[in-house]
Amino acid sequence: MRVVVLVSGSGTLLQSLIDATSSSEHPVDIVAVVADRSAIVGIARAERTGIPTFTVAPAAFADRNAWGEALREAVASCEPDWILSAGFMRILPAEFLRAFPNRVLNTHPALLPAFPGAHGVRDALAYGAKVTGATVHVVDEGVDTGPVVAQCAVEVKDDDTEESLHERIKVAERNLVVDVMTSIAVRGCTIDGRRVTIP
Repeated sequence: MRVVVLVSGSGTLLQSLIDATSSSEHPVDIVAVVADRSAIVGIARAERTGIPTFTVAPAAFADRNAWGEALREAVASCEPDWILSAGFMRILPAEFLRAFPNRVLNTHPALLPAFPGAHGVRDALAYGAKVTGATVHVVDEGVDTGPVVAQCAVEVKDDDTEESLHERIKVAERNLVVDVMTSIAVRGCTIDGRRVTIP
């Protein structure tokens, strides 16, 4: 299964997938890593492994539409089966999503639909949630509103800070991403409305 990974920062989720798929016999092949910023650790991780990289920075384009089209072209040139947004801190344009219908996945550090958006960990802690976690979902045109593929729960401890809770969620998130991508590669995935099934 050919996968393009989108990153914006340190690429720890990407690294977990690189580590898991390093064997030539693994069913997931990371064919490219695409970033919205240059000189980030995520790009360096890919380059060390010999994975092709592209940087499509919004500042290099006249407007969001032009950036979205360049992003679409870069990803499409790799002929992916799936696209994984792994810490990619941009809302993907509707035109991009229409080019890859039901083929873009995202990870989120909360149990959606609870606590969507950029501050899921902080929001769960502030709300007093006793359990939060990680979600892999299909990306739609909303913000963290797409159909849920898989989730993993993480207990919120009484003495948690945002940083300590986020670190435990990240561990769960890395394992969840590897499990989901491997399972889809082996068994496929059916999306029917909001119901996502991996046989």
